[in-house]
Amino acid sequence: MAEQFDVTIIGSGPGGYVAAVRAGQLGLKVALVEKEKDARLGGTCGLRGCIPTKALLNAAHLYDKAQHFSNYGLKAENVSFDWPGVQKYKSDIVAKNSAGVTYLMKKNKVTVFNGFGKIAGPGKVEVDLADGKKETISTKNIIIATGSVVRPIPGFETDGKQVVNSDHILELNEVPKSLIVMGSGAVGSEFASVYHRFGTETTLVELLDRIVPLEDAEVSKELQRAFKKQGIKVETGLKLDKVEKTKKSVKVSGKNAKGDTVTLEAEMLLVAVGRMPYLEKLGLDKTKVKVSDRGTVEVNEFYETAEPGIYAIGDVVATAQLAHLASKEGILVVEKIAGKKVEPIKHNLVPNCTYCDPEVASVGLTEQKAKDAGYDVKVGKFPFSASGKARILGETDGFVKIVADKKYDEVLGVHIIGPHATELLAEACVAMALETTADELGRVIHAHPTVSESIMEAAEGVHDLTIHI
Repeated sequence: MAEQFDVTIIGSGPGGYVAAVRAGQLGLKVALVEKEKDARLGGTCGLRGCIPTKALLNAAHLYDKAQHFSNYGLKAENVSFDWPGVQKYKSDIVAKNSAGVTYLMKKNKVTVFNGFGKIAGPGKVEVDLADGKKETISTKNIIIATGSVVRPIPGFETDGKQVVNSDHILELNEVPKSLIVMGSGAVGSEFASVYHRFGTETTLVELLDRIVPLEDAEVSKELQRAFKKQGIKVETGLKLDKVEKTKKSVKVSGKNAKGDTVTLEAEMLLVAVGRMPYLEKLGLDKTKVKVSDRGTVEVNEFYETAEPGIYAIGDVVATAQLAHLASKEGILVVEKIAGKKVEPIKHNLVPNCTYCDPEVASVGLTEQKAKDAGYDVKVGKFPFSASGKARILGETDGFVKIVADKKYDEVLGVHIIGPHATELLAEACVAMALETTADELGRVIHAHPTVSESIMEAAEGVHDLTIHI
């Protein structure tokens, strides 16, 4: 009799491999299918997204710091960088992380199939193995965790040389002299931050009227101010509609909010305007699974599709395309499969982070969205320029902003731009999950001197009780 699995997961990104680990912990018999060459696990996040980009951002941050050592009374002459060395540093981290995922699969008795997996019908997954053979997996449940790919933009087709996407720009052999970044979301803002600090003349272009448009309006304004101070050019309200390649440069043009034509020229254009679910040749036509007009798999609050026994998580569903959310979605699904009691994910408590310089992080409602939802809003803000620890770090741009409900004092949203913002946000996530009030958060003793004190001070500011401003 053929081996049968309790659950088969297609895709080994942070949604898939985390689901596999939890399933193994719960005693389920698990299969994991991954199409990546060289049997590498980790998905886009581990191999071409979260991990390698943050490695480059860290290298860029340290290089920038080293050039300003004199501000700290330190001497470092002829500071430079070795780009192949930077790329090796990045690649070594990716390799170690991927090897770590492989170890976790062995530890949790997960059977890994290296090949392209597709659904051959309810309870069956067919795998085109890397060695050219085929194998059909018999399984009680299937989790689609195939992630996303770069969304192609008509008229801005990438060639990997002059017009590149987020995959290409991770593997450049040399740092470009100039770069136009089309799209100012997390991907665009992060790569603008990386290459500008390595000496690239950088222009960030956004179709909407402000950069990082999903963030609070004040955060967008502060990041644009910081970018301009650093020397990154920012163009907002600009709809690019034409690209022209020459032997040595790329020209893009479009109309701004005033209707004027704007033309920009650089050595390279990065198209960073989003990703789309990867469902190609997955065999959904052999199931009752429904796909929306936007290309996402339709699921309920427990990530069940219209086909019993088939679930979908991560970038293929219509939730935020975030690695940490995909992981929690995967855990929810396998716990449900294992018969555990599960609660739907509270999407208003999903953190959002952009690892540019300064960092941006947020959870909950922006001030405007809170008002739109009918709340009588009270806001507290604390600038890092008034933080002793931020002064010590030499990173005083930005602030903490807390949005609270005036009637019950409940914290509705926390928005941070500044040093270690992506780490500081965890406190806000815990506090909001516990339904904290601004008064409670402001009364919690925070160690001094730390940048985390800024959250306490912003919370105090909701009631006009901030000490240090």
